Amino acid sequence: MAPKRTIPPRALDAFDLAILRVVQRDNKTPQRVIAEAVNLSPAAVQRRITAMEAAGVIARNVAIVEPEALSLAITALVEVRLRDERAATVDAAKALFRATPEVQQCYYVTGGISFVLVIISRDMRSYEALTRSLFAENELVDYYRTNIALDRVKADTAIAVG
Repeated sequence: MAPKRTIPPRALDAFDLAILRVVQRDNKTPQRVIAEAVNLSPAAVQRRITAMEAAGVIARNVAIVEPEALSLAITALVEVRLRDERAATVDAAKALFRATPEVQQCYYVTGGISFVLVIISRDMRSYEALTRSLFAENELVDYYRTNIALDRVKADTAIAVG
């Protein structure tokens, strides 16, 4: 998870939103197919996609991998409370979580908990070793609680657009 970028203001029109709906489903959709779907020329679609990438509206183009295909059997949702909320403590925790490959998602949150993490692990033994280093033996962490997912009911990256 990369550090947050400041996205310059850019007005998105109906064409941009239509393009975003298509590329969020499959970013390998040929531009001629997108152009037909949104009633623009392929060149106009290309210009708009390039502009949205430059503006940070489209942050990345990635492949979504099924965890089971890589024998990653454990999905854990972890609540973490830091020992304090000083900027140095929070920044150190953010850097650690960002640098840990097993941390798939990390949110700095309110409500008495500092972070909520989504962690993917091969098995419970691997997960236990990870929790020791990230939480149990980490002086930044006051408390953590794990919920193991029984079923991945929905895991989507698409954002509802207009």
